[in-house]
Amino acid sequence: MLRVNVVGAGKVAQTLMLLFQKSDRIRVQSVYSRSPESANGAVGLAGVGQAVTRLSDMEPADLWFLTVPDDQITAAAEALVDSGAEPSVVIHCSGFFSSQALAPLAQAGWQVASCHPVLSFADPQTARDQFTGTYCAVEGDAAAVALISDLIAQVGGQPFPVNAEKKALYHAAAVFSNNFAVVLQAIAAEAWAEAGVPDVVAAALGDKLLAGAAANVARLGPAAALTGPAARGDQDVLTRQGAEVSAWHPEAGEVYRAMSQLAGRLKAAGETLPDDD
Repeated sequence: MLRVNVVGAGKVAQTLMLLFQKSDRIRVQSVYSRSPESANGAVGLAGVGQAVTRLSDMEPADLWFLTVPDDQITAAAEALVDSGAEPSVVIHCSGFFSSQALAPLAQAGWQVASCHPVLSFADPQTARDQFTGTYCAVEGDAAAVALISDLIAQVGGQPFPVNAEKKALYHAAAVFSNNFAVVLQAIAAEAWAEAGVPDVVAAALGDKLLAGAAANVARLGPAAALTGPAARGDQDVLTRQGAEVSAWHPEAGEVYRAMSQLAGRLKAAGETLPDDD
């Protein structure tokens, strides 16, 4: 039985607790948050664990999760050291920061690692239901990586290694792939509205085009899946259309020009990176 403690009771913690609730090999013990209401809420939602009001009240555990906001990870690590907790294995779930953010614990004899599930945690119950097959980037001390990799596999995830020194770039890739794709859909919807397209039709167009693009990228790869004026090299359309977009929405116009340049390079060279020559 793997004994697990949780520090921080937000949506990531709630999702993990819901996942662990399904396993007879994992026991969630103490759950701490600076907000007692949050800790109690997480315990109530997942049906596992015991909310505590002080770090020093947490039980000894085989694995600790520091599921706090990114800018609080090191402070939480320092507070855990100060609490006198027995050194063990500790994980944070930031996509941006490497396991070095847990340096105060490492210096105190803990084994440290990071584990970033590439999944939206907007709703913990939905995230739990979607977790099977989720890729999880892991790096850190060998013992900690082995433990968290096994745990992730137990609950249906797929751990994979990431270079700790390139963690910020790794996370930026996820932002491009997911977050910015959402922003682009919002811009498209606003442009269709400006052009007089009925809302219901615009929503259907966005869904169909996005689904088609995703399917084509998965089947063909980005370069072969790319279509449109930049892929065709239609400079007249790009110039005139870019001007129209800029007149309507200057920031979207900048995005249009930059994306058109990258799209042209992708179609011509198979990648967006500039030619070093």
